[in-house]
Amino acid sequence: MSLNKKQIQHLKGLAHSLKPVVLLGSNGLTEAVVAEIDYALNHHELIKVKIPTEDREVKGLIVDAICRETGATKVQVIGKTLIIYRQSEEKKIHIPKL
Repeated sequence: MSLNKKQIQHLKGLAHSLKPVVLLGSNGLTEAVVAEIDYALNHHELIKVKIPTEDREVKGLIVDAICRETGATKVQVIGKTLIIYRQSEEKKIHIPKL
């Protein structure tokens, strides 16, 4: 799913007050973590994931892997926090059109 700037801004505003739902541990991105992210996306649609790494390249690879494995869209990465969105069948979050 591709989002335009207006839609991304809307999702950033909604995500501002959210707390991270999933925290990656010292083991990094495991199948269990991907499953937890997938479950959280089904339940909330818009979530924050905390990625505890200083290395930008590693963080970029983790972000790409999370988006690829879960089918989610990256909204924003701020520091160690990733915001992702995936629409569920219930469509809990209304995204504005163009």
